[in-house]
Amino acid sequence: MDNCKAWDYAIGIVQVDGIKPSDEFLELVEKEKNGEITGEDIREVLYRKYKVKEAK
Repeated sequence: MDNCKAWDYAIGIVQVDGIKPSDEFLELVEKEKNGEITGEDIREVLYRKYKVKEAK
């Protein structure tokens, strides 16, 4: 399975569960499909966005 099909499959599985990926996430996926960014870049963006800040 190529990368584009893998992403389409993964997004489809999530949508079957009634979850719609955010537009921001879908844009990241399209950039990765086009070779503009890597899967690691997507992980870094999501990590920064959803990282829980530790209490001091």
